[in-house]
Amino acid sequence: MTTTELAIDREYSTAELIALEEQYGAHNYHPLDVVIERASGAWVQDVAGRRYLDFLAAYSAVNQGHCHPAILRAMMEQAQKVTLTSRAFRNDQLPLLYRDLHELTGYEMALPMNSGAEGVETALKAARKWGETVKGIAPNQAEILVASGNFHGRTIAIVGFSSDAQYRAGFGPFAPGFRAVSFGDIAALERAITPNTAAFLVEPIQGEAGIIVPPDGYLAAAAALCRKHRVLLIADEIQSGLGRTGKLFAFEHEGIRPDVVILGKALSGGYYPVSAVLASREVLGVFQAGDHGSTFGGNPLACAVARAALRVIQDEGLVARSAELGAYALERLRGVRNARVREVRGRGLWLAIELNEAARPVCEALQQRGVLCKETHATVIRIAPPLVIRREDLEWGLDQLEAVLTA
Repeated sequence: MTTTELAIDREYSTAELIALEEQYGAHNYHPLDVVIERASGAWVQDVAGRRYLDFLAAYSAVNQGHCHPAILRAMMEQAQKVTLTSRAFRNDQLPLLYRDLHELTGYEMALPMNSGAEGVETALKAARKWGETVKGIAPNQAEILVASGNFHGRTIAIVGFSSDAQYRAGFGPFAPGFRAVSFGDIAALERAITPNTAAFLVEPIQGEAGIIVPPDGYLAAAAALCRKHRVLLIADEIQSGLGRTGKLFAFEHEGIRPDVVILGKALSGGYYPVSAVLASREVLGVFQAGDHGSTFGGNPLACAVARAALRVIQDEGLVARSAELGAYALERLRGVRNARVREVRGRGLWLAIELNEAARPVCEALQQRGVLCKETHATVIRIAPPLVIRREDLEWGLDQLEAVLTA
């Protein structure tokens, strides 16, 4: 093996940067051909200096807006003190994050991780161990129910219970112990529950599937079923939580309280990967020293960032802002009369426009007009701007969207 010196950075054009990415990077994404260099609030800027309104918010990871100064300040202050200790030692930020999460949500315990997928894996492990050690399911027999159309991450275990053929293709064999039921179908859920059922994992609103809102009363009925059969209800709020739907959590729209809640994305405001699992002492108390862990999970830098991110959501009233601006955006989009539009749906500032044709060309046309959003499942456009977006900016972005849809 030979070694060479690393190249010295210089100014690169858009075409050069795209060429480098295509040459040296794995092609597991199909991004729009815009190369973002900097961002602030709801706006981003490419390497050529052109500004775009962000209608995706990094899949809801930047609910607080890009480069929020309060989160940046917390990160910089902590980065000058200590960033990583591992959980072999204690640090002064982790207990404060625990306290903040408890005071905000009321859940007794939390377990911090890094990515959302790690949070899901943590919840699954907790549910299985709870099923065996607390509920009394026979060893290696605990089953977890999931919803069809789900998206909970990209690990082998998670894609194994996905109903999307592409997410599974070529990655088997998969872990047993998972069974899918139709999303929104309470009768299907009831039929699937057995004495070996430990948990039901569900997105209160399915994000990657295309902002699919379940029928009214579905989550409340699911929660009641889970209580009746002593099954843990696990809510994946990684995308839908922390204000995105006009409530702090999407499950609040039906007045329920899941046994386990998974957080991620906006928990760090886009500065650093932070996720967390919230639950009762009965559930998270099943973990003993050595059962589960992460080198970076709960590190002081992550905890300081997460605490600042939570404060921004509260101090700036972003939950109420999402509800107000989301209702306005939904009304406007439902007023678009065009044969290309099949349906408009969503809650808060989390909306979907389902088309009767491919959505990618619409997203590319919006890019030319200075608005960035992304298609999902071929025919759906997601609208999810940072919750700090100004009303006049939202109105301008919707103007561009209506112009493209009615062109």
